[in-house]
Amino acid sequence: MGDIDIHAGSDLCRGARDAAGRPSVGRVVIGSVRAEELSVDECLRAVRGPGVGAVALFVGTVRDHDHGCAVTELEYTAHPRAGAEIARVAAGVAAAHPVLAVAVTHRTGLLGIGDIAVVVAVGAAHRDEAFVACRHLIDEVKAQVPIWKRQVFTDGSSEWVGAC
Repeated sequence: MGDIDIHAGSDLCRGARDAAGRPSVGRVVIGSVRAEELSVDECLRAVRGPGVGAVALFVGTVRDHDHGCAVTELEYTAHPRAGAEIARVAAGVAAAHPVLAVAVTHRTGLLGIGDIAVVVAVGAAHRDEAFVACRHLIDEVKAQVPIWKRQVFTDGSSEWVGAC
């Protein structure tokens, strides 16, 4: 599966800055599904700008338990169109909220306890707008983007989550 990154200059971001060089409303700066380690700083830098007065971040990490069972690692697998889908979802959320910029990255492959699985950043003029859009974006990514998780437990058994 090839990784897809959406950055300024792509079709989703065409016209992404106004005449003063500020991000336009609803700008998708990053929409990506990747096998490499994710960077919170990359997403934070991507959504900052002169009109941004608030940045909301969500960082999803691998925890050591699920429903009372000890987890040793997770493996994320994505559909080949997952990168395009995460960018589409990000664009929809950006268009639905009064925000200036959004960035979202999701990891694939084998992850250990504490590893970062997903990063969502939203830049807006005010904190409430940023918080609401950030929550909406992570919820929609989980609901719509075809990424599946396999949990491995301490007894060696595993289960797929979201693979229905």
